[in-house]
Amino acid sequence: MSTPAGTPPLDRKALIDLGFIEARAKVLDIAAFLDRLDRAGGDATPDFRVEAIRAALRIALETSPARAERILKSWSDPTTEPAARADGKAARGVHPTPKT
Repeated sequence: MSTPAGTPPLDRKALIDLGFIEARAKVLDIAAFLDRLDRAGGDATPDFRVEAIRAALRIALETSPARAERILKSWSDPTTEPAARADGKAARGVHPTPKT
């Protein structure tokens, strides 16, 4: 089976049938995470990681293509120079200054 470059080998109905339940679960996971944050006590100062998720959700709802690429770029470190020193913390999953 051959498909044009960039075209999934499955049609829309097959993709929905195959991926809907998994996507549904991921949406519920994110919503539950945000609900837990709203109910949690402690410092309510906005966290750059949570703000990055909220910004990514806005991108995901857009109708233009390459949403995943734009989300990954918004989470990536935009600098080109190596850091003078590492802060010793594990990867954060998102750069502290997300771009949207």
